Amino acid sequence: MFSRLFGRPKEEANPISTLDKLNETLEMLEKKEKVLQKKIQAEVEKAKEFTRAKNKKAAIQCLKRKRLYEVQIEQLGNYQLRIHDQMIMLEGAKATTETVAALRTGASAMKAMQKATNIDDVDKTMDEINEQTENMKQIQEALAAPIGAAADFDEDELEAELEELEGAELEEQLLQPAVTAPAAQYTPASQQPTRPTAQQTRPRNTAEEDELAALQAEMAL
Repeated sequence: MFSRLFGRPKEEANPISTLDKLNETLEMLEKKEKVLQKKIQAEVEKAKEFTRAKNKKAAIQCLKRKRLYEVQIEQLGNYQLRIHDQMIMLEGAKATTETVAALRTGASAMKAMQKATNIDDVDKTMDEINEQTENMKQIQEALAAPIGAAADFDEDELEAELEELEGAELEEQLLQPAVTAPAAQYTPASQQPTRPTAQQTRPRNTAEEDELAALQAEMAL
């Protein structure tokens, strides 16, 4: 009953279906424009025929119908322009809506991550890390500290003893005699090795070589 009185609520228009409907309407208007163009061309041809037949009145009627078709084409052009404008606006609105939806999704995800990582939890975690680091440092210092008899050693006394050792070592080095280089040993000329002469270095001829030399001498004579 209430739906009859107040009417049914309007369903939200789907942008994609709306764009499809606008495209269909635009195609329909373009087809009508083509039909009117053909009609205009036909009226022009009729007017020419009537003019050649000296039927002026019929020719004028053809031109009037031609003007009416031209007016309709102009109206169709205005309709097409409005539809194009509507499609551009709708596509822009669709892009805006999708962008806002994406931003809203990103904001929700960011909010959820912020809930999972509360600033108080972060501060608490950092305090725990600092506390554990300090405890580990104290443990390492305790392990490195000397224990037993080594803990009773006096560092100043040890350093003084080390200085005494270094001084004694330096004094011992100063008291050592200087080491002289050994003198060159004299060797008499008679004991010095002599170089072999050419005759000594020349190898002796074998018996075959001597016979060959004698034969060459005889042939030379």
